[in-house]
Amino acid sequence: MADPIATPATAAAAFLPLVLPIALWVAWSDMKFMKIPNKAVLALAAVFLVAGPFVLPLDDWLWRWLHLLVVLAVGFLMNMGRLIGAGDAKFAAAMAPFVALEDLRLALALFAASLLGAFASHRGLGLLGPFRRATADWESWRRRDFPMGLALAGMLILYLLAALSAADPGVSP
Repeated sequence: MADPIATPATAAAAFLPLVLPIALWVAWSDMKFMKIPNKAVLALAAVFLVAGPFVLPLDDWLWRWLHLLVVLAVGFLMNMGRLIGAGDAKFAAAMAPFVALEDLRLALALFAASLLGAFASHRGLGLLGPFRRATADWESWRRRDFPMGLALAGMLILYLLAALSAADPGVSP
C-alpha cells in the first residue's frame, strides 16, 4: 500500500505522532507503578499494524513482523533469567518492527544512550525534594530495580526523531 517513493523521514513523520503518546504512557506507568500495561503494548503493535502498510513498502512491513517475534523470544529468555521484566520484554518486542534491520547498530547505540540518560535522570530527580514530594506515590522510588520502560520509550522516540531528521537513506523507521 505504501508509495514506492516513501522515505524513512516520511515513515517516521507518520509514526511519531501515533507512537509518542504511547511511549510517554509507558514511561510514566513504569515509573509510577513499575508495570508496563499490556494495553500499551497492544496499542503500539496496533499502530504498526494499521499505519505500517501506508508508510512502508509492503514486503518490508511484512518482514518487520519477524523483528517482533525475535525480540519477543529473546525477551522471554531474558525474563526467565530475571534480567528484565515481562512488560519490558513485551514492549521491546512491540517496538521492534519500527526499527529497520539495517539500523540495528543505531538502535542499540540509542538504547545505550537512552538507558544511561534515563537512569541518571530518574536517580537524579529522585534526589530533588520538590520533585520527589510531587511524585511520592511512584513505586519506582521504593524499588531497587529500574523502570526500563523509561529507557525503552526514550529509545523509540529518539530513533523516530533520528529517522525524521535523517537525509541518509540508511536510517529507516
